[in-house]
Amino acid sequence: MSPFPDCIETATGPAPTWSVIFLHGLGADGNDFAPVVPQLVRPGWPAIRFVFPHAPVRPITINGGMRMRGWYDIAALDIASREDEAGVRASIALVDALIAREGERGVPASRIVLAGFSQGGAIALATGLRRTQPLAGIVALSTYLPIAQTSIAESTPAARTTPVFMAHGSFDPIVPVMLGQRSRDALAALGMAVEWHAYPMAHQVCPPEIAALTDWLGARIGSV
Repeated sequence: MSPFPDCIETATGPAPTWSVIFLHGLGADGNDFAPVVPQLVRPGWPAIRFVFPHAPVRPITINGGMRMRGWYDIAALDIASREDEAGVRASIALVDALIAREGERGVPASRIVLAGFSQGGAIALATGLRRTQPLAGIVALSTYLPIAQTSIAESTPAARTTPVFMAHGSFDPIVPVMLGQRSRDALAALGMAVEWHAYPMAHQVCPPEIAALTDWLGARIGSV
């Protein structure tokens, strides 16, 4: 069995020197954010490989045990309670394997951005905090830090140097904005540089959010 999830990949040019690994939300798959690539990239940036992995198919308790793609199980509407720590850790291992594979392809962790929406953003945060080799950045959209106390306790000094972009909908009925704000504050308390944006939307992304993310990426990728 492969240690890597199936992925969709696209590159903005030959011999990419940067990578963005983008994790989808519950019930979606790697196709969800692939169409956003043209909006995220600006002329003059170095070549970037975008990797969109598909989460494993698993039963999701809150959906009556229905099997769907998910990075971990959700047991209740209060998503921060009765958390699936084993599922979170298994997905961290999958993402770490993807990061290592990018290294084997010539892109070091210092030129990898780990991004995600909803559940995918939760895994991006949980993975990024535990890195001994810090990433270029973490992007966490409409999400929160899972197994928060444990994740904070297991964060490394190197990982705390990683810049973070967080954005959330003020009217999000799935992941309440308060959860995102609480996670933002916890990361800031670790000394992490967190750029926070809130938008008058539900559990989704919007064009101003993508524009702000492109600016944030440009401060890292575009300036090298």
